[in-house]
Amino acid sequence: MAQSYFYKDVLPFSAMVAAEGTNVVLNILFKAATLKGLSNYVFNAYNFAASTLVLLPAVFIFSRRTGLSRLKFPLLYRIFLLGVIGVVARICGYKGIEYSSPTLASAIGNLTPAFTFIFAVIFRMEKLALRSSSTRTKIMGTIVSISGALLVVLYEGPTIIPASSRPLGSSQTNWVLGGLLLVVEYLLFSIWFIVQTQVMRIYPSETIVVFLYNLCATIICAPVCLMAETSSSAWSLKPDISLVAILYSGVASCFMQVVHTWGLHLKGPVYISIFKPLSIGIAAAMGVIFLGDALYLGSVIGAILISIGFYGVMWGKAKEEEEEEEMIEDYRFGSLAPSSGKTPLLERYHAEGI
Repeated sequence: MAQSYFYKDVLPFSAMVAAEGTNVVLNILFKAATLKGLSNYVFNAYNFAASTLVLLPAVFIFSRRTGLSRLKFPLLYRIFLLGVIGVVARICGYKGIEYSSPTLASAIGNLTPAFTFIFAVIFRMEKLALRSSSTRTKIMGTIVSISGALLVVLYEGPTIIPASSRPLGSSQTNWVLGGLLLVVEYLLFSIWFIVQTQVMRIYPSETIVVFLYNLCATIICAPVCLMAETSSSAWSLKPDISLVAILYSGVASCFMQVVHTWGLHLKGPVYISIFKPLSIGIAAAMGVIFLGDALYLGSVIGAILISIGFYGVMWGKAKEEEEEEEMIEDYRFGSLAPSSGKTPLLERYHAEGI
């Protein structure tokens, strides 16, 4: 009994908190490394390369089960497209953190379900039944999330906790630019989920797909970043915070992917998603303590609105799943037509990290 409780409740809870903390620490390390002169382009190129190397041993283990012979051109084309989207999203995202703060990145990250819902409706991967309370809740949650993001980007407000030093001498203009870049990042992430859904239907092997994605991203990112960062000295790493950030990023990305995939199979997508707003508090606390960031009223109010909208979207999703289960039960008794059997896109929201 105690062992079952530990595995089904205590361990998933601890793992999800650790995963969110890991992501925040990654953003904090990147921000600290940029303060020491690390280039965004250098970080991204080494980041993808490190993730590829970390996942390489797993390919030899899982390829025996799934078989690499099934990797046809249509699948490889989609994985390559994932790499293109991922590289652009990462460059925009880390540039946004460089201009703003990890706290803002964590807050805007909660827009992903709302953006994904919008694209899923556009591509007809989610149903839009306006008479359904779950659909109306998802629409309202999306509107509230986007409103909160606009507030946190465009309005700072009074200072709640003053900064010990303003990173990079960033101004309100840089804060807004950083916020807009982060919005672009999570818009691209949402498109990434659309393509990823197609890939996983063709080839349902998460580890192989993630490895190939990182490999393609490395091949794409390396020449782009070499052209963007021409200084040879910027590419030479010394045993300082920059090297720590790059090595940590490779391991951390793989860890988060494994935890999210395992948690998805064990507890379901809603359970995983409810931990996402936790990163806002972790990022705010660590940003103030380790980076000397200021905490503004606009950021707090905006983050609360984004979180409310986030939970609205996820509640609507959970309600929709309950309705579908009831329809399936009714069908078993011969009172309804069968369900379409399509897996909603948001169920794959946390299946893989980028």
